[in-house]
Amino acid sequence: MYTLISVLTIIASIFLILIVLVQNSKGGGLVSNFSSSNQIMGVRKTTDFLEKATWALAIAILSLSIIGSMAIPHNKDAAKESVIIEQVNNAAEIPIVPTVPGKSTNDKKENN
Repeated sequence: MYTLISVLTIIASIFLILIVLVQNSKGGGLVSNFSSSNQIMGVRKTTDFLEKATWALAIAILSLSIIGSMAIPHNKDAAKESVIIEQVNNAAEIPIVPTVPGKSTNDKKENN
């Protein structure tokens, strides 16, 4: 399922790139080639179609991304504690009272 959603997201992204490249914000692009009035789609309808296709693909990519994040396969057997917690649990015990350098335990007994 996750692979299918990933492939659909990539295909939608490629189509979005192509549609954005066809458009020209200055009024040219694909729209300028359809200047004659006997075309099936006029200039205004081509602009509307490209704009609607851009929005539809952007929404599709957003939706597929959210669905894809929910469909990521999770292996529950491998969902153990984090590595840091494992290292803390496996670490050797640290002495509670640190020893002072230069003084041995015998020096303390002699002073008492």
